Amino acid sequence: MTEARAEFADLVNRVAYTGEPVKLTRRGRVMAALVSPEDLELLEMIRSRRLDLTQAAAQAAAQPADRSQPPPSPLRIAAEHRPPGFSR
Repeated sequence: MTEARAEFADLVNRVAYTGEPVKLTRRGRVMAALVSPEDLELLEMIRSRRLDLTQAAAQAAAQPADRSQPPPSPLRIAAEHRPPGFSR
C-alpha cells in the first residue's frame, strides 16, 4: 500500500494501457485491486446476474411445492450407438 501511494499514477497507467489488474496488498494480504474499465464492467455484470439468480432461487424456495405432480424421474444417459467399423 505504501508503494502504491507513491506510484499511484504509474499503476493507473499500467492498468489503463496493459489491461492487467494490479493487486494492492498490506502485509501480504490483498486489500484492493485496480482493474480496467472493461474488467470492472464484467465484474458488475457478473455480480448483478449472481444477485438475480440468488433472488430467483429465494423466491422459488418461498413458493410452496406443487404436490399434484410426481417428482421428476432421474436422468438416464442412453448408450451411444456406433455403426459397425466406426472407431474414434
